[in-house]
Amino acid sequence: MRARYGVPLGLAAFGAACVGYAVAIEPRAFRLRRVTVPVLPPGMRPLRLLQLSDIHMVGGQRRKQRWLQSLAGLRPDLVVNTGDNLSDPEAVPELLDALGPLMEYPGAYVFGSNDYYGPRLRNPARYLLEKASGRHGLNGNPPVENAVHIPWEPMRDAFDAAGWAGLTNTRGRIKLDGCDLALTGLDDPHIKRDRYSEVAGGPDPDADVSLAVVHAPYLRALDAFTADGYPLILAGHTHGGQLRIPGYGALVTNCDLDTARASGLSAHTTPGHRSYLHVSAGCGAGRYTPARFACPPEATLLTLTPQPR
Repeated sequence: MRARYGVPLGLAAFGAACVGYAVAIEPRAFRLRRVTVPVLPPGMRPLRLLQLSDIHMVGGQRRKQRWLQSLAGLRPDLVVNTGDNLSDPEAVPELLDALGPLMEYPGAYVFGSNDYYGPRLRNPARYLLEKASGRHGLNGNPPVENAVHIPWEPMRDAFDAAGWAGLTNTRGRIKLDGCDLALTGLDDPHIKRDRYSEVAGGPDPDADVSLAVVHAPYLRALDAFTADGYPLILAGHTHGGQLRIPGYGALVTNCDLDTARASGLSAHTTPGHRSYLHVSAGCGAGRYTPARFACPPEATLLTLTPQPR
């Protein structure tokens, strides 16, 4: 009897343990990743850029709030928020309380779909099926039916009042100690709000360095930024795959970016051009898919250093 039922029962117990870990433990195992990117002009001092993405705040997430507040102790030169801050229309005050200490620093932001629309209950297996069929949001996925609208305007107003540069299909300029930084941003390609024609033209020639910012790393946005000559593109949206297979990696990105670049620093190329791409794995999970496996929630401290001579 043991030989007959021992293996299935053992597999069931192992599966249950993995599910319990993915739901109850890893989503709260916040971490900070550190990355160095050589994109500054020679001779310039390094800049410390803190990227936050995909917070997906839900009411009552006290541990996440305290962790976000603690990141102010890093004393970054710049904070860049790459969107999807909310998964709860009622959580705007808690989000702003969590980000309050960081809003004392210079910053910039773009929005993602879950800054405009609340999450909808859907079968998580659809992401895998869409990937297998080639329909994984190549042109974006506007949530037009039964959408729950997020009160995003108070969040925008608070970011603006803190002096953060809103980069919704526009350009921004931030003067840091020893650096004149130009930023170009797009609204979320995932819901077809990106308008590259409004920001086309490449980096500002009189800035020390120019960066590109977008929530969802769709190839059309990455190609446009890279072809225009931006040295670094910052994005989020993918959650790093959210559920990864150890030794293999992400199964999906929820956009047309390949899974090998679901998170971390990589390169993006177009004919004659090459940019660094950093995709944050994010520090949250959707309200209806509150699990992460082999993909801990994260923020990233990017140290921008001078290019080699």
